[in-house]
Amino acid sequence: MNPLIEIHSSPHLAECEERAFVLTAVGIPSEVTFEGGLFRLWVDESVVVLATRHLAQYEAESRVVPAPPPPPPEERHGGAWIGALLYAFVLLGASFAIARGIGPLDAFARGELDASRVQQGEWWRAVTALVLHRDAEHLAGNLVFGVWIGYFAGRRLGPGLAWCAIVLSASLANLLDALIGPAVYRSVGASTALFAAIGILAAYTWRERHRTARRWAPRWGPLVAGIVLLGWTGSQGENTDLVAHAAGFVLGAVTGSLLALPSASRLRQRTTQGIAGLATFALLAVAWIRALV
Repeated sequence: MNPLIEIHSSPHLAECEERAFVLTAVGIPSEVTFEGGLFRLWVDESVVVLATRHLAQYEAESRVVPAPPPPPPEERHGGAWIGALLYAFVLLGASFAIARGIGPLDAFARGELDASRVQQGEWWRAVTALVLHRDAEHLAGNLVFGVWIGYFAGRRLGPGLAWCAIVLSASLANLLDALIGPAVYRSVGASTALFAAIGILAAYTWRERHRTARRWAPRWGPLVAGIVLLGWTGSQGENTDLVAHAAGFVLGAVTGSLLALPSASRLRQRTTQGIAGLATFALLAVAWIRALV
């Protein structure tokens, strides 16, 4: 008769009995004893390798796989309503001033995006044109939609950084539109800024979720939704500038992707938000001073 070999020991009898039952199920006899304060499982020397293999397979199948950690909560910033309120104040203030004749009477002509003038070096028109509107309907649409999308952009990036990124992306889109378009091209309105905001928000959320979400829908959903929104609302109306809207969205998406990089996290800090907000007002002020003086 071959000697018995110990293949498992535990202070708990249930562990040894459980393994003994597994071995019995595959036709391997075993024996449980209590020695030295431990319960011990023994098998015949001739079946040690086979018994050990079965127990290892059993333990691997029984091991509880820990659930993956939940993704970190998406970053949210306070004060987003302040940025949206200031956006409304700028648009309404500019329209009120022009309607009441406050300032130069030709302020509209001086600030519109005139491609021929931009091509001659009047870069500031790419900025000033963002706050001008043809009529009340044009203003109301950009005002309501801008407050809404700008608020959500401010919640994700912080109000100062969000509006700085929106104005810069939209101004660059206007500038490119004027430089590559025909000299007779003219345009006004904040719609380019709105589509820049959509691009920023869509790309920023896409990049952020790309690092945490495992399923494709949460990862790609924001970017797909932004493109759909661009196609749905960016091509409506007789005087819609498709090129400017598309350029605003694309440049906004590039900006949003860059701001979502881990190395850009310091830009979303509270102190930086104030600096970015002041820089946005400074850009608008310099552009209008240059246009009116």
